[in-house]
Amino acid sequence: MNIKISGTGSYIPNIITKNADFQEHEFLNTDGSGFPHDNETTIAKFKAITGIEERRYIEDNLTTSDIATLAAQKALEDAKTDPETLDYIIVAHNYGDVKANNIQSDTVPSLATRVKYHLRIKNPKCVCYDVLFGCPGWIEGLIQAQAFIRAGMAKKCLVIGAEALSRVVDHHDRDSMIFSDGAGATVLEATEEEGGILSHETATHSFSEANYIFFGKSNNTGATDDTRYIKMNGRKIYEFALNHVPAAMKSCLEKSGKNIKDLKKIFIHQANEKMDDAIIKRFYRMHKEPVPDHIMPMTIQELGNSSVATVPTLYDLVRKGKIDDQELNKGDVIMFASVGAGMNINAIVYQY
Repeated sequence: MNIKISGTGSYIPNIITKNADFQEHEFLNTDGSGFPHDNETTIAKFKAITGIEERRYIEDNLTTSDIATLAAQKALEDAKTDPETLDYIIVAHNYGDVKANNIQSDTVPSLATRVKYHLRIKNPKCVCYDVLFGCPGWIEGLIQAQAFIRAGMAKKCLVIGAEALSRVVDHHDRDSMIFSDGAGATVLEATEEEGGILSHETATHSFSEANYIFFGKSNNTGATDDTRYIKMNGRKIYEFALNHVPAAMKSCLEKSGKNIKDLKKIFIHQANEKMDDAIIKRFYRMHKEPVPDHIMPMTIQELGNSSVATVPTLYDLVRKGKIDDQELNKGDVIMFASVGAGMNINAIVYQY
């Protein structure tokens, strides 16, 4: 028995916000002081580091569970799967449903339960739960789903990564330009076909790294409310990722029994273009190999960082031929990898 992804789907929001749209923002340092240079310079430096030119936001009438459902419907249709046959629905997110112009996160019932409700699934044996694992949440959900299948507890699982980060950003924080919204979904099931998940790796580094990404107050120190927003220590995250992610990827590849030269694609969390490039270069340097052309598909330029949604969305787009110069062929060996709040790292080696 092998375990493969039989269908994929994604939801890419329609609202496009370009870097130029931040020209009138009042960006502040963490102590509330203003930047020494103008927004045009700030935005230019931001683009040079992250690679982000624009990002997507969901419409006011939608929430994270809504877009998770929309991606799920596409994945189920792609897999030609009857929703009533699902054994598990696993939704990876970090902030629950936050309605437009509202500061409260809503996580009860779970987003996975809400997706099941929206899909109108009657089967009570379809079990639903959420994964809170930072940006690596969708990959971790996939790892858990394959464990259920290997243990004989399930035959078919729906795993979704969805986030609406536009609802939890501090508009006075320069990092707010990084974040975006989106959802990606996959159907994972037992099969007699060759390939599927070959190996996986997961780690949590929390001794001194737990608060590199956290919820904190606005950079606007004059704010009178206690609303908190997504915050991060970008420098420490960058250093952590370079020091730990390539090693985790290397360990995962070794477990799979595949050679570095077998890898055709690496679907890495779209966090920061410069950081992702550095991770891939260090990973290949560990194997004393040059980085192959087109090994790392990227969507961060147009879609920004949608946390748990970046990897499944990226995979769906490449799988369906929607990214130039990127394609997958039967038998290709690929890797999924991510790093994020926790600090968590994970990876999967997968044969298409």
